Amino acid sequence: MKKIFLLLTLLFSLLQADLFVQGNKTVGVSLGSGSVDYGWPRGSEYYTILGVSGDYFIVDDLSVGLAYRHWFGTPSIDEVTLPVTYYLPLDANMRPYAGLFYRRVFMGSGYDDGDVYGGRAGVTIKVSPRSYLGVGWVQEYWDGCSDRSDCSSGYPEAVFSFSF
Repeated sequence: MKKIFLLLTLLFSLLQADLFVQGNKTVGVSLGSGSVDYGWPRGSEYYTILGVSGDYFIVDDLSVGLAYRHWFGTPSIDEVTLPVTYYLPLDANMRPYAGLFYRRVFMGSGYDDGDVYGGRAGVTIKVSPRSYLGVGWVQEYWDGCSDRSDCSSGYPEAVFSFSF
């Protein structure tokens, strides 16, 4: 009986652990849509975007990660992102976050690949002892862009992540 009680106590403490502590890992998925204006005569291409990401908390409230997204369309687009995110420890169930990232974009069909730098900010909401929903804003800047009107873009983000 004591062993069962000890095991249940240990499991309960693991389930109640903070999501943003050193050593935790998160896995996230993303699904969305986007468009790219390729100019005349091609016009715009509309895409469905599917991605997966993983983060590791190197210290409490600070994660580094790796993400991959594929844009389904013609030409296809693949992105590899390296993010760093800080979660401000103000509340146990809701935490503001801010981060920076570098992204390498691989364009298909003869288009030039590119580098993107950016930032993101928002808030996470704890939805279970081991998962959270994040909503925020992403602002990105294309490196080496010569057309000032198309060198940056911003968009909302929503992420659901599991921690283990």
